[in-house]
Amino acid sequence: MNFKVVLYVLGGLLRLLGLFMIVPLGVAYYYGESLTPFLASIFITTLTGLFLLSYKTDEEWMRKEGFAIVALSWLAAAIFGAIPFMLDGISPLNSVFEAMSAFTTTGSTILTDIESHPKSILFWRGLMHWLGGMGIIVLFIAILPKLGVAGRQLFRAEAPGPTEDKLKPRIRDTAKILWMVYFVISFLEVLALLLAGLSLYDALNHTFATMACGGFSNYALSVGAFKSPLVEFIITFFTFVAGANFALHYRAIYVDKNLLLKDDEFRFYTVLTLAASGFLTLLLWRDLGTGLFDSFRLAIFHVVTIMTSTGFATTDFNLWSESAKMILLIVMFIGACAGSTGGGIKVVRILILLRHSREELFKVLHPRAVRSVKFNNKSVPDEIISSIVSFVVIYLLIFISSSLILSVLGMDIVTSITASIATLGNIGPGLNVVGPMGSFDPIPPLGKLVLIANMWIGRLEVYTVILLFTPEFWNK
Repeated sequence: MNFKVVLYVLGGLLRLLGLFMIVPLGVAYYYGESLTPFLASIFITTLTGLFLLSYKTDEEWMRKEGFAIVALSWLAAAIFGAIPFMLDGISPLNSVFEAMSAFTTTGSTILTDIESHPKSILFWRGLMHWLGGMGIIVLFIAILPKLGVAGRQLFRAEAPGPTEDKLKPRIRDTAKILWMVYFVISFLEVLALLLAGLSLYDALNHTFATMACGGFSNYALSVGAFKSPLVEFIITFFTFVAGANFALHYRAIYVDKNLLLKDDEFRFYTVLTLAASGFLTLLLWRDLGTGLFDSFRLAIFHVVTIMTSTGFATTDFNLWSESAKMILLIVMFIGACAGSTGGGIKVVRILILLRHSREELFKVLHPRAVRSVKFNNKSVPDEIISSIVSFVVIYLLIFISSSLILSVLGMDIVTSITASIATLGNIGPGLNVVGPMGSFDPIPPLGKLVLIANMWIGRLEVYTVILLFTPEFWNK
């Protein structure tokens, strides 16, 4: 392991993070709030970054360095991104929890009185969401010249999905395109929310959370604070867009406008969303006694925000029937599309596993038949199927282990299960204690450490973080 390379790249990332802290500093100045939390954070983060940049080396990177850089970059971003929270009076553990939740676009919060915190602190929370949505490493690759092959290694280690989705031969150009699409769609949502009557501050905060599939709102009632069906439908639409593959969005605009309808994953994503929303609509109509339109509005909003791991809420779904909550729990596991800003297992993995299972059943009846799993009319290589099976097994083992730890620490079974999947899937709220109108603050300190690890592992698609804890990774 070449530690000089790792430290040097971490230094560049921290210097970049320090520059982004200037934005909430401007917000604090505009609203007449204390500048100290951000001035001190900028100084500490930038100075640390400059110190680490002194380890500059021209040695080549290996694959190990790529994984270490990506995993440690997200951890460092959460630790240094937590400094403004600490200076706002939040405990160090809770600050790191909130910052990790923000950067990994989880949206699980330990804040119990959100509106009591300075607007600049809440804006920083939202901005961290947005930076983490498309990926801080992808942003780093897009703006840092001459990374070359090393940049491709970083991209692969951070990319959400079973395969790398390359748009251009040069990985830096791919990173730039992804961020361009991300920025343009974000701009369109800000404009739509402004036209719907939101202030610029609210529009930016909720766009950050929507496009990152994060879910942090600057209101305790989340999107329900606006009491506006129009705002809900705008956020639902853009959340659904953010839950789809951004590379696919680019190709649909510049290559083939019908590509969205041709893509297997996007079609399955759409079918799952509509089916879950339709079923939930009928349950809410039956259980709550609301009109069909209001039942549909509640259903599609919460299915889309939970399935894409955004986690916004307009009502306390803790109060819904057990069957209605079960639908939300199911879509929590599924997640969004590969190449999106959403979390979860990912739709493409679920789809390929279902098709693989179908082929295995076919082989039982026809053992001599030779057929392969198809995705977008192409055969899926056996190594991809194997990696998906391994991913799901490890994912479920981590989920079970963290649920067990929380239950041993005294949390009830529903809270333990949903807090674990909400953080591992980067979803945000769970049920019971950690419900949409609740907070993760009651979780014991050890439980919070476990959930911080869940968020970190889940955002980096399990392997990138888990590899750091294997002896083989550190062997020469």
